[in-house]
Amino acid sequence: MPVYVYKGLNRSGRTVKGTEDADNSRNARLKLKKRGIYVIEIQDKTKKSGKGKRVKSTGKVGIEELSLMTRQLSTLLESSIPLVDSLAIASEQTEHPVLREALSDIKNQVNEGGTLHKALAKYPKVFDKIYISMCEAGELSGTLDVILIRLAEFTESQSELKSKLKSAMIYPAIMFGFLGIVLVALFVFMIPQMKEIFEGAEELELPGISKVVFGMSEFMVEYWMFILIFFVGLISLFIAWKNSPKGSVSWDATRLKLPVLGTLIRMVAVARFTRTLATLLNGGVPMLNAMGIVRNVVDNEILARAIDEARDNISEGESIAGPLKKSGEFPPIVIHMVNVGEKTGELERMLNQVSDSYDFQVRNKIDGFTSILEPVMLVAMGLIIAMIVFAVLLPMLEMQNIG
Repeated sequence: MPVYVYKGLNRSGRTVKGTEDADNSRNARLKLKKRGIYVIEIQDKTKKSGKGKRVKSTGKVGIEELSLMTRQLSTLLESSIPLVDSLAIASEQTEHPVLREALSDIKNQVNEGGTLHKALAKYPKVFDKIYISMCEAGELSGTLDVILIRLAEFTESQSELKSKLKSAMIYPAIMFGFLGIVLVALFVFMIPQMKEIFEGAEELELPGISKVVFGMSEFMVEYWMFILIFFVGLISLFIAWKNSPKGSVSWDATRLKLPVLGTLIRMVAVARFTRTLATLLNGGVPMLNAMGIVRNVVDNEILARAIDEARDNISEGESIAGPLKKSGEFPPIVIHMVNVGEKTGELERMLNQVSDSYDFQVRNKIDGFTSILEPVMLVAMGLIIAMIVFAVLLPMLEMQNIG
């Protein structure tokens, strides 16, 4: 079924754009009219692309939108609505243009006899390997509605953790940005003017702190271009090093050893590893495939290598816990729970318990970190401002004494 790109006016007179699937342009116009959209322009996407393929959007879809759509799709399937109809309804319900377009195309592929997981695989920027593998397992086992519910719960928990981490970083970023602007304004504009006043007093001997602050200000004013080039170059070199194979490993190892932050990074990675592995195993994905997928979610090459070693052991008929323990990168409680789960046949339940525990600890760590960071940053800002104030105030007092 063709997909049409349209531009029109809604009931309030606002211009709207989007896509609509229909047998022909006339039916597409009728469907849009029923939704209260007066069509100005409409065109078949196949003709618009100039090729025999549909044009796929390349934008990214947020985890929140994906989670909501997955929950809606699972509810529709649970209500015994056919997959094609469920995809059509989900496509109409979602407000994200990229996701709506992807679902519309996926619905057409499934309607033409294709499988859901293969249709999802054509949109790797929207649906990751975890999502596709879970849907494939659900299709093969005939439990796609159950799998989608688990996927929705998984994406919701990941979304919640991601939002928590983002919100924790917003305040420090704002404070650092504000402090940087204030310091640049003081050193570049205010302090040079004060320095000219003090230089006019020949008998005035500047205090040591004033000489330091005025010297820093003079350096910034005279060499601001070199300072800017230096920092841009330094950041560029760091990014290039971090993205290189050796640099990536070194940086990931360093991150795990950072005070306070290293513990938090490890806990987040372990929570992702256990939650994702439990979700994949519960969804019917084979262990070897699940381990191959889950290595990518830890976002750390050191931990990923430990998971790869565990996967190799599993392929040889050995356990998971042994190589994880040997790596020394996973906490003892994780090793113990995995070991117990393997022996009792309840690995998925044990992994979920570990993930729940670490999610709780991560939230507490973030709350504690932000509560400590706020007063520390305020004190640091106060000390810097106080140093500048004293550097300006002391010479002024000296001038009064001379006068």
